[in-house]
Amino acid sequence: MTIDLPLVWAAIIGFAVWMYILLDGFDLGIGILFPFAKTRERKDVMMNSIAPVWDGNETWLVLGGAGLFAAFPKAYAMILPALYLPLMLFLFGLILRGISFEFRFKEEKRQYLWDWSFSGGAMLATFMQGIVVGRFIEGFPIVEGVYSGRSFDWLTPFSIMSGVGLMAGYALLGATWLFMKTAGELQEWCRLTALKLMFVVLGFIALVSIWTPLEQFAIAQRWFAYPNILYFAPVPVHTAGLALILFIALRRKYEYLPFVCSTGLFFLSYTGLGISLWPYIVPRVMTIWEAASPPESQLFVLTGVLLLIPLVFAYTVHNYWVFRGKVETEGGYH
Repeated sequence: MTIDLPLVWAAIIGFAVWMYILLDGFDLGIGILFPFAKTRERKDVMMNSIAPVWDGNETWLVLGGAGLFAAFPKAYAMILPALYLPLMLFLFGLILRGISFEFRFKEEKRQYLWDWSFSGGAMLATFMQGIVVGRFIEGFPIVEGVYSGRSFDWLTPFSIMSGVGLMAGYALLGATWLFMKTAGELQEWCRLTALKLMFVVLGFIALVSIWTPLEQFAIAQRWFAYPNILYFAPVPVHTAGLALILFIALRRKYEYLPFVCSTGLFFLSYTGLGISLWPYIVPRVMTIWEAASPPESQLFVLTGVLLLIPLVFAYTVHNYWVFRGKVETEGGYH
């Protein structure tokens, strides 16, 4: 039996990116919410809720990026020049967010500087992620396999909208995570914040769903041509259903269900992105099979990755299981 290696690698990279979105999404969302927490005690609890787990989440980002380089080098060579600056700013935001964990609790006199670093880094990293996604959907000008655009072509109305929308989405993930992990006044504040953010996020989902097919005829054909419209109709239907369940869960103060529902909204949005762009890894320029490295290279790296992924996944599950409880104002997890 012949193994379709490009398809396997596309699944691995897609899984790694999804794990990063899920796990680092609520981390960054807490940073986005950070300036709106009125007291130092609230901010301490918010940061403590992710302090034991945040640094392992970037492992999935590294896996996705390394997988793209190893399995699809032609796509890597086309995409990176188009997105150098937003990706560098994204990494700079992650660095700002990371160092704030180390110094915030040690620097009493200038703690406000690390508060700004934590929230500013999270906002910058999230916004740049959204910029990258938006520009990826729009596509890149490629001439003879080389990016032919300008340095700031990534800055478009659609990509800016994507950046702001992703900030709202990550903030919703962060609010529902905190609602699940905290108690008292902070928990109630997170519940009310999540209710407001839910409507903002649904607004952005609707805006992207309208804007994208209007600008991209190929995507409109993918979604609305018969019989595709019958196959893909469950995605928006399930999105509406999950939004209703999220609203009810927040109103009735179910602690775990809101986070599950907000995660589900992200998964359906991620699925919709995959449907819109498949099978292109460079939108409307190069498919995963055209961009693939030689089978020998893919198979060699795949051997190591198939050993690595279960270990990383097991560590991730164990880490979150150990810190599965509530976060207290004093003393962290219990």
